[in-house]
Amino acid sequence: MSRSSSQTPKGGAVGWMAGNSVAANVLMLLLLVGGLCMALNVKQEVFPDFTTDSVIVSVDYPGAGPEEVESGVVLVVEDAVQGVEGIEEISSTSAEGQGTVTIEALEDADLNKLWQDVKGEVDRIDTFPDEALKPNVYIDSRRREVILFALSGDADERSLREAGEEVRDRMLADPRITQVELRGVRDYEIHVEIPQNVLRRYGVSLGDAADAVAKASVEVGGGGMRTSGGEVLLRVNDKRETAQEYARAPLMAAEDGSRVFLEDVAEVSEGFEESDSWASFDGRRAILVEVYRVGGQTPMEIAEAAKEIAGELNATLPDTLRLDVLHDSSEMFGQRADLLMRNAYMGLALVFVCLAIFLETRLAFWVSMGIPISFLGAFLFMPLMGFTLNMITMFAFIVTLGIVVDDAIVVGENVYRHRRMGKARLRAAVDGALDVAMPVTFSVITNMVAFAPLLFVPGFMGKVFKFIPIVVI
Repeated sequence: MSRSSSQTPKGGAVGWMAGNSVAANVLMLLLLVGGLCMALNVKQEVFPDFTTDSVIVSVDYPGAGPEEVESGVVLVVEDAVQGVEGIEEISSTSAEGQGTVTIEALEDADLNKLWQDVKGEVDRIDTFPDEALKPNVYIDSRRREVILFALSGDADERSLREAGEEVRDRMLADPRITQVELRGVRDYEIHVEIPQNVLRRYGVSLGDAADAVAKASVEVGGGGMRTSGGEVLLRVNDKRETAQEYARAPLMAAEDGSRVFLEDVAEVSEGFEESDSWASFDGRRAILVEVYRVGGQTPMEIAEAAKEIAGELNATLPDTLRLDVLHDSSEMFGQRADLLMRNAYMGLALVFVCLAIFLETRLAFWVSMGIPISFLGAFLFMPLMGFTLNMITMFAFIVTLGIVVDDAIVVGENVYRHRRMGKARLRAAVDGALDVAMPVTFSVITNMVAFAPLLFVPGFMGKVFKFIPIVVI
């Protein structure tokens, strides 16, 4: 007992850890190996994945100006949802042909319940203008776009649309890519034009003709019929898809009993819906192809797969068409990761070289080890708090690079001072650490307290900035 006490200096936890190198080394290896395993499997994304805690009510009102949209749609929706529980703020936007109402939820409110309540109130509204379309009520969410392509060329809109669909289908066929969408394209539409004199000749109005066209294309369920072999479901399927099919739709019966088809009185053609928006690239008509990240996919692997497919498609597309990268978020992600690693290597080298020159090599090595131990140790615990590797968390790592070694330098320099006083290595380590234990502890607590208020920032910015104090602490 007397021999053990002489070799293990007193000093509480510091003295015990200094005298039990096996425990210290096991803890260090746990942080390094465990953190490395977690770092290699941590979820990667360009920006943090979160919802905005808002419910959106969007109503299209074709042909109406902003003032009409506000009075006929926006104010009606605001009055209907005003009494719904769980709402913090209601804001709205009135534009030509569309009104949007944004309903922000309270911090502790159930967003799904709020959506159901808002949808119920909006569905009960019966005072919308007749021209207004059915309201769209949905929870606002952020989709995680990784890379954006522009498919452009000197081609008509239909050919460009068909080429865009081919690009989308080719990318979706790759198992590495899950979600691809086209933007800047107009939906297909069947155009039916009936001259006014023809309507007068048959004594029908434009509304009658529109009703006849609508009834000519139906797809409805007809219930079920029980038989000895089981239940048979009945369904009326007379849905028309092309202009040629619509042209053969019966419009009305003539006075002599014969049927008048739509092609007899109207010009039927296939085209696109009317829209005031379009996409162009380098002065040419274009379609935007958006590739998104889903689940555990990483931005780098999605971008790499999409670029690989784009290269293959450019070799097979007509000479008049070209698929170019318009925006690549994975490049920002990669640049931020490279910046973090370069700063870590430079910081590690500077700390080691400076301490090795002015103090001693062994001390410089262990002080420098504070950087990988702290960073990998953080990766060991962060996934438990919903941590992902993204632009925000990597920025926080860069911020903490200079902080994590400050206290190690202070302790290491004081241990070196005690060693120069002639003390044994173990005694100098314990005394040097205990001398500065109080200021070092309060230095760490000060850093934590300084970043802690970012945890309580409300709203959208709070969801973004909360990852910075998590990483630092």
